[in-house]
Amino acid sequence: MFAQVFPLHLLKKDRYIVEHILWDFEPKQLMQPRCRVTEKGVEKVPYSAGYILYIEAMDKTPGLFLMAQNLAGYAETIAKIEGVPEDMIAEAIQENKSREYCRMYPVNNTLKEWLKKEFMV
Repeated sequence: MFAQVFPLHLLKKDRYIVEHILWDFEPKQLMQPRCRVTEKGVEKVPYSAGYILYIEAMDKTPGLFLMAQNLAGYAETIAKIEGVPEDMIAEAIQENKSREYCRMYPVNNTLKEWLKKEFMV
């Protein structure tokens, strides 16, 4: 489970995390094979290191979560982000129903752009 609840206003102050968010990374990508067969043989798929924002709908009230992934491929949810409008989360879930993975959803463009504006200093 996550280590802490992280209010949005504190996340905005952590420039390292904000600058290393993988905006186009989806929860389903975490479970993709780490190698693939190509015409050249077996090829390793490189890991992406950084922070991933995703929506989790395991609880009654879905929320935005922050996951850290390192270059070795280890990923761990480190915080639930507070201060994100519930209607934006609900809209992202609705829009990304087909991209759900284990009750996790990627953020949609509306939420992504709102977050990017929030993160501007």
